[in-house]
Amino acid sequence: MDLRCKRVYLPAEPGDGRRILVDRLWPRGVSRESLAGVPWLKEIAPSAELRKWFGHEPAKWAELKRRYFVELDANPAAVADLRKHLGRHRTTLLYAARDGQHNNAVALREYLLR
Repeated sequence: MDLRCKRVYLPAEPGDGRRILVDRLWPRGVSRESLAGVPWLKEIAPSAELRKWFGHEPAKWAELKRRYFVELDANPAAVADLRKHLGRHRTTLLYAARDGQHNNAVALREYLLR
């Protein structure tokens, strides 16, 4: 599985393959038209409580992943829905966070590849 992560604010490129928005909240300043045809799977994102607890603090990264993976294990329907969108070709998980290393898409990619 060729799975990538990319900030939603960056322009789409042919090398992105299938693009999927995996944030719980719609990204600020992004029109729905600009992401026409891009599935928005908000149920796969961390819960609002977990997202708020994390607060984009890299020091909490390991614990965020642990808690998020527990949420994903408890939500097999959302994981199955995402897997339906994944194919044998490249897929890019889109996220809005500024931090490209510590965000839900990166954690989700790790979860899916393990």
